[in-house]
Amino acid sequence: MPDQSLWLTRANGLTLIRLIAAPVLAIAISSGSAPIATVVFALAVTTDIADGIVARRYGEASALGRLIDHSTDAIFVSVGTAALACAGELPVLLPTLIAASFVHYALDARNPRADGPRPSSLGRWNGIAYFVVLGVPIVRDTLGLPWPDPPFVNLLGWLLVVSTLVSIVDRVRFSLRR
Repeated sequence: MPDQSLWLTRANGLTLIRLIAAPVLAIAISSGSAPIATVVFALAVTTDIADGIVARRYGEASALGRLIDHSTDAIFVSVGTAALACAGELPVLLPTLIAASFVHYALDARNPRADGPRPSSLGRWNGIAYFVVLGVPIVRDTLGLPWPDPPFVNLLGWLLVVSTLVSIVDRVRFSLRR
């Protein structure tokens, strides 16, 4: 695939939708518009699932595409969890740690002594959990459900703070051993 076409792919177009959706999500959360936040969140999840499928289907999968996809995921969940943290729903530390974890992942991917970042089972599950902890209060509020209540969602956020710290420490320890 020529260099220019690495950027201009169907899969990256889907990923771009998620990037554009991040500030829209933050505005919807901040303004208390749960139904709009839910639609934006659903669009983000759909494009996150679809971009990988499209990349493989059309032969567009690449290291650059994976980095763009992970970067966009990190931006989307960091912005969304920051908006929820400002609303008092999640710990303020969580979006900062999500961003820090991704920055370390990206730096690890650029390490010339390695073939990319070390796959991490905990990191993968954290990535999924970031979307879950972001989506739960948004969908809850859209549906007008009483549960999970804010203290429970906040507890989930704190559990993610701990698991993210463990993941960061694990990745740093691994990087230092290389």
